[in-house]
Amino acid sequence: MRSRSAVPALLLAVAAGVLGPTMAALATVPPSYANCPSYQKTFPHGVGKKAAHDRTSGTPVTTFRKDDAEYARAMKHRPDLDRDHDGIACEKR
Repeated sequence: MRSRSAVPALLLAVAAGVLGPTMAALATVPPSYANCPSYQKTFPHGVGKKAAHDRTSGTPVTTFRKDDAEYARAMKHRPDLDRDHDGIACEKR
């Protein structure tokens, strides 16, 4: 028979084993951005595909972060972040 002090320790160990992976997964969820100003706090010049080119009549933005995975993540959650469909989300000089 187990002692009473061993029961809480066993429950704590089971809870940590069950909730530990869940809490770790929550910590790795990328942030959700409501709009371009909030996105630009993390990526000041925007983020785009590696082969993207800014569509503009003026000087194109070239300082955006080139990251296919991050661009895909942004488009999955907020497709309107790339309004001109040039492969760059929230570009800004």
